Amino acid sequence: MTFHAPLIIDIAGLALTKVDRRRLKHPLVGGLILFARNWQDRAQLTALCRDIKRVRSDLLICVDHEGGRVQRFKTDGFTHLPPMRALGDMWMAPPKANAHAGPLDATNAATACGYVLGAELRACGVDLSFTPVLDLDYQEDAPTKAQALSAPPGGAASLGRPGASRSSVIGSRAFARDPRVVSLLAKSLMHGLLQSGMANCGKHFPGHGFVKADSHIAIPVDKRSLKAILADDAAPYRWLNTVTTSVMPAHVIYPKVDARPAGFSSTWLNDILRGQLGFGGAIFSDDLSMAGARVIDGQPVSYTHGAVVALAAGCDMVLLCNQSTANSEGGGSAVDELIAGLTEAELKGQWQARDASEVRRRALLPRTPALEWDALMVQGAYMQALDWID
Repeated sequence: MTFHAPLIIDIAGLALTKVDRRRLKHPLVGGLILFARNWQDRAQLTALCRDIKRVRSDLLICVDHEGGRVQRFKTDGFTHLPPMRALGDMWMAPPKANAHAGPLDATNAATACGYVLGAELRACGVDLSFTPVLDLDYQEDAPTKAQALSAPPGGAASLGRPGASRSSVIGSRAFARDPRVVSLLAKSLMHGLLQSGMANCGKHFPGHGFVKADSHIAIPVDKRSLKAILADDAAPYRWLNTVTTSVMPAHVIYPKVDARPAGFSSTWLNDILRGQLGFGGAIFSDDLSMAGARVIDGQPVSYTHGAVVALAAGCDMVLLCNQSTANSEGGGSAVDELIAGLTEAELKGQWQARDASEVRRRALLPRTPALEWDALMVQGAYMQALDWID
């Protein structure tokens, strides 16, 4: 019998309720995503993660924990990680005595960020952070693609100088404008994650940085050609296809390629990401509750229909976030409706479970034991990594 647990859901509070446990036991649920509302301190987070694993040891515990303004846990010892643009700034900075600057220092700092990020989360029981962002930073004063690697140190405009970012949702979350710089810094950060025993997730394929609209509240449209996107925004996915373990597509429509957002498009996910770019890892949908996911083919869709379309298009897992709380629309019923709806859709043959998807999901679970927090704090590699994080 084919087994496939594609749903990544959320929980309301600091500890599991009976309702949470019932949902997490369902065979279609493969994991959950944590938010700041699920955080009080390290002891509480660690206890919560242990409780989740007691429900089902194979559940994938995820979080958006990138650094900068997207970092869910920031107190009780967690390192304040810099926004990824700061690493792009370091890449372009002229060498200085006794200061981290230039491309080689930037790659070392990126590896350090990845290690600290992964090791601290794993010490508390979190399995995966949805990072790094591979989107390009289209701020107005960013250097051109030809400048960043060819100019002498300090000879081009800084990739991280204050300026109007084209994307209201990406901004400083992006490393740089040049896809080569993005790829090398992302690969270094992925190396740090790997050292900590954590997988990675490149997002938002094929690129969210060019559009101004925020897909949380709108449906962004990028009218560029496929050739232009592949040459620029999507290039990191080809260059990193041997080291990227999962990808999250954008809720952006690229009408010259497909009328559907990338996360609901077999053209983007199967033909381009897997076929042309050679990606073999797991594909997560972005949050199905975002505005960019609520309309497909010009029609409003339910969460179940969105999930069915995303899975049919090539996603291995789909996320539904911020729907489990008592003050969410429907009082948390949306999660139960999605579980029931996807169960019915499977019985009706509207989507098919895939063993390959389940293999890819389980491959994201850590394979090595994590250091406990106190041991991590005195570990040589961790302390050395902290020296690189300003």
